[in-house]
Amino acid sequence: MYGDMMKNLIKKAAKDIAAAKRITALTGAGISVESGIPPFRGKNGLWEKIDPMKYAHIDYFLQNPADVWNKFLKEMRSVISQAQPNDAHRGLAKLEEMNLLQTVITQNIDGLHQMAGNTDVIEFHGNFAWLRCLECNAVCQIGDADLSEIPPKCSCGGLYRPDSVFFGEMIPPLHLKRSHEIASACDLMLVVGTSALVQPAALMPVIARNSGAKIIEINPEATPLTGSTSNYLLMGTAGEIMNNIITELEGIAA
Repeated sequence: MYGDMMKNLIKKAAKDIAAAKRITALTGAGISVESGIPPFRGKNGLWEKIDPMKYAHIDYFLQNPADVWNKFLKEMRSVISQAQPNDAHRGLAKLEEMNLLQTVITQNIDGLHQMAGNTDVIEFHGNFAWLRCLECNAVCQIGDADLSEIPPKCSCGGLYRPDSVFFGEMIPPLHLKRSHEIASACDLMLVVGTSALVQPAALMPVIARNSGAKIIEINPEATPLTGSTSNYLLMGTAGEIMNNIITELEGIAA
């Protein structure tokens, strides 16, 4: 159960969301933990098990794709292919359905925002749900890939790679440009489940705040944004907090 302070903050968040004209959400790995996808960083993160600068670096993938598929990508495929949107994803989709949220900028590669129903999703790091052929650029869903041979191959004979950004690769410039524009134009940004440590995504709330937007954080713990960039922090699990915000909003709309 929430204390009075938290209940008041949830009511405040609902009122701020209802009053906003252009809302953007920035999401990170924390929003998908409740869907069974472990975070990359921090306690119990994926990077505790493997060296990211080896197995998640484009140079090593090109040198030894079989090793990367066996040690890293097969497990990721298994986890992501079984994951379903949780209440936090569904809450953001509900905000779009209520004509309150326009765009989701995400650091995640799991495709769960689209699965939940959000239609304008900027994927900073690409989407692991799809594979792309290194030779012909054909794409296929990762669940449809034949893993009887590692690394998996396209019908043209080329190697498949995830259609997501490895270390050592650039974030697609168009995604970065559009994120800057949207962050500058919004009047409220929800920051959900991100440590705010990874650039350039962590810069988006700063851009929004500097442009006059209100920043609401939803996180289980404080981040570098807390108390400086964000107006206030709703501390707890993203799914439960989003459910409470939606309930408050429905009461406002009634």
